[in-house]
Amino acid sequence: MTKETNIREIVLDILLEVMEKGNYSHLILSQALEKYQYLEKQDRAFITRVTEGTLEYQLRLDAVIDRFSKVKVKKMKPVIRTILRMSAYQILFMERVPDSAVCNEAVKLAKKRRFDGLSGFVNGVLRNISREKGSLSFTAPEERLLMPGWILSMWEKEYGRETAEKIAESFLTERPLSVRINQSLASRKTVLESLGAQGLSVSEDWGPGFVLSIKDYDYLDQVEAFSKGWITVQDFSSSLVGVIAEPKSGDFVLDVCSAPGGKTLDMADRLSGTGLVEARDLTEYKISLVEQNVSRCGFANVRTKAADARIFDAESEGKADLVLADLPCSGLGIIGKKPDIRMRLKESDLSSLAALQREILSAVWRYVKPGGTLIYSTCTIDRMENEENAAWILNNLPFRKKKISGLLPEPLRGWCHENEIQLLPGVFPCDGFYIAAFERKEQE
Repeated sequence: MTKETNIREIVLDILLEVMEKGNYSHLILSQALEKYQYLEKQDRAFITRVTEGTLEYQLRLDAVIDRFSKVKVKKMKPVIRTILRMSAYQILFMERVPDSAVCNEAVKLAKKRRFDGLSGFVNGVLRNISREKGSLSFTAPEERLLMPGWILSMWEKEYGRETAEKIAESFLTERPLSVRINQSLASRKTVLESLGAQGLSVSEDWGPGFVLSIKDYDYLDQVEAFSKGWITVQDFSSSLVGVIAEPKSGDFVLDVCSAPGGKTLDMADRLSGTGLVEARDLTEYKISLVEQNVSRCGFANVRTKAADARIFDAESEGKADLVLADLPCSGLGIIGKKPDIRMRLKESDLSSLAALQREILSAVWRYVKPGGTLIYSTCTIDRMENEENAAWILNNLPFRKKKISGLLPEPLRGWCHENEIQLLPGVFPCDGFYIAAFERKEQE
């Protein structure tokens, strides 16, 4: 077995876990890269690119394969379907990889997985794609923008065709990693000097100066500023929760769906060692992710608790100055980071998720003190999960709008509607993210 086959076999196993078994791409890929961290950087980069590229371009790849195969993609055996998808991606989008090598390695993979009888079929389809790739065109919006039609239609209805296409196109553009500086632990100057000394490329987001974009690193754990807890992975859009929440010294903050802990760390940082942030999430595993980040940063004003946010905790009633409700959602705003969302998500899921969010809100609002603040946020960009749920809070719970425009960076203020803001990828260089702020009424 050649080195190339080994690497491609790793990709095949990752894609089977994601595409056929429904596991989350970012988790499976991360686990694989950790397992095979002994591989050379270029080999790990190959694994990442082919995995993410195949997931991202699935709609187009399936359309191409269907053009050159008598058996449609949906009717193929999972292993063969996956081999063809990952190989077609290499042929169409990776010019430095010879098409002949891609075809040969695909045949080897088919035989390795005991599909000797289909190896000729695999070879024939891929060589036809190789011969005809220069004449391929993609005019259907779904194939051109790599987005299911129902999602494009929803965005067009909500934001207009031009913006809908900008959103979809933005997910095809590679963006550097966004990190937030823990300002109570290190100055901006210290962080920039450390990143520069290690040869990282750093750019400053147009928003608050505590958010940076970095690239040209191998493993994040090897970045000094990260290992010392000076920086935390957090998109600019998500970091606005801290800006809007404005925790005050000594506040008790309750983060009800906290994993992996980005907002928990932001709150702890803003409190500068005072008060207390309680991070909750559904499982011990999710809590362990938060605890790892808290330990790395060394914050002492954080405690964790495994808890189902849907179930009311009477002991917490009326005790929180600030409740963060960054709730489970469709993730339509982060498709660029989790490309499998576009194919995993069904239109019917949106109403189910919106109902789940309201179920959680029906419990957690009671933790807010009279006069305290509730922040509702999601990493999605559909009105059912966002604006409609914000309206539901105002209509059904004892809260009033909390104006936020004056807290936001100047470029965002025109996009703010009193107590809420919807950030759209493609319109702004960040994830799609929604934030709404509410103040609990003193008298109910």
